Amino acid sequence: MNKLYGPDGKTVLTSRRAFLSQSAGVAALMAASGMSTSSNLIAQPAGAATSPMNNATFPPDFIWGAATAAYQIEGAASEDGRKPCVWDTFSRLPGTTKNGDTGEVACDHYHRFADDVKLMAELGIKHYRFSIAWPRIIPDGRGAVNEKGVDFYRRLVDELLAHGITPHATLFHWDSPQALEDLYGSWRNRQIATDFADYCTQVVKRLGDRITNWMTINEIFCFTYLGYGVGQRPQHAPGTLVKSRQEVLQTVHHALLAHGLGCQAIRAATPKPAQVALVVNYDAFIPVIETPENIAAARRAFVMEEHNGTVLVPALTGKYNEQAIAKLGADAPKVQAGDMAIIGQPLDVLGFNIYTGSYVKAADNDRGYEVLPLPKEYPQMIMPWLNFIPESLYWGVRMVSEALGKTDLPILITENGCASNDEVTAKGEVFDLSRVMYMRSYLRNAHRAVAEGYPLKGYFHWSLMDNFEWSWGYTRRFGITHVDYATQTRLPKESFRWYQQVIAANRVL
Repeated sequence: MNKLYGPDGKTVLTSRRAFLSQSAGVAALMAASGMSTSSNLIAQPAGAATSPMNNATFPPDFIWGAATAAYQIEGAASEDGRKPCVWDTFSRLPGTTKNGDTGEVACDHYHRFADDVKLMAELGIKHYRFSIAWPRIIPDGRGAVNEKGVDFYRRLVDELLAHGITPHATLFHWDSPQALEDLYGSWRNRQIATDFADYCTQVVKRLGDRITNWMTINEIFCFTYLGYGVGQRPQHAPGTLVKSRQEVLQTVHHALLAHGLGCQAIRAATPKPAQVALVVNYDAFIPVIETPENIAAARRAFVMEEHNGTVLVPALTGKYNEQAIAKLGADAPKVQAGDMAIIGQPLDVLGFNIYTGSYVKAADNDRGYEVLPLPKEYPQMIMPWLNFIPESLYWGVRMVSEALGKTDLPILITENGCASNDEVTAKGEVFDLSRVMYMRSYLRNAHRAVAEGYPLKGYFHWSLMDNFEWSWGYTRRFGITHVDYATQTRLPKESFRWYQQVIAANRVL
């Protein structure tokens, strides 16, 4: 039985339950959201007895939370012993970020965390996902621990616990110590896996009495595939040029190895029962029409497409997908003896970062499917990659069970959200109605997954507040709280108020 634990080590999530919706009202809601009701949902005639899962109500133990990341909100980039990370260096290079923005100040969370925790309490969340900055804990990436850095997170977690909020800590969210990039090329070198595991050990030894929900690494794809490139400077830090695509794939392998060693380190160091997760922004594939042949096509695409086949599949099975590796040919990562056993460490939880997806249909080709291009007029939020595809959440959860056979692996939506053009009115209000629409649609798909018995256990919205959006700087706002970067004033948006009511009602409104 897989469980999540709260700050005292007591169980807060139970094993998988199957909740079958028996209400025609659910079918109507899903139809209104563009979702099919052709799978396991059972509709009853009007006037029939209602079930606890009708009208988009979630189980009583469903987790509601919000998420942030250290470099995006903390600031204090050179305070209390912290040394540069690769994003500090990368964002200072001309042309790497919008307006030359950096995370040097960001949301000044390092100094304002107590007020930010009060904001979380006002929102009503009982769970908060944040990341710990490696260069704040071990400034040189290896060696001496900076106890002042540890103390910041100790104070943050104590404040969370004082407000009844369970901490979920991500140990790496893209901010590699610059010292390791200078020393041996960071993710290009196998050594980083060992150094990451040592860092995990030091953090968990010091904070494991307070934190029992750990996430090793966030979105391997983004700091490997997007951080290393051939021919032109990549869009993410460290922005390193390499000579071949094989070298890019090798960074993926080293990141997976770091995850596996990190799992072992956490379990060895924790003073309390702890849960270990990996967070993956794996690709969701949606059958364009929910027919058996298209669902089968989505199942094939889920494991065979490169991103999933080289990250999610090996992490959950201890093996790379054979078709994905065959397609890579000479670019496939080089694997040493024993690597895959380390990579395939059993997980207590899978973190799923989901924003968008791809439609597929069955096809008469050697792969058995075709990924469909979206038309130019297809609805999109204000990021070039963020197409509005709410069914991606449901199918991404479902395929972990159907395509990989992990039917009892608890899943948390560890990120979901969108950027929107938020404007503060003369009355000091932000009516981000496009974000409310986005959240409502994706949460209805979360409800569908739960209602059909898939082990979705919680939802963390991205993000608690506007922040440094990597290469987009401060030009894109993902928060449910507006941040005036000049004054650091926090202003809850309409989406904040909507989510607040959803949490209180434990249902989609």
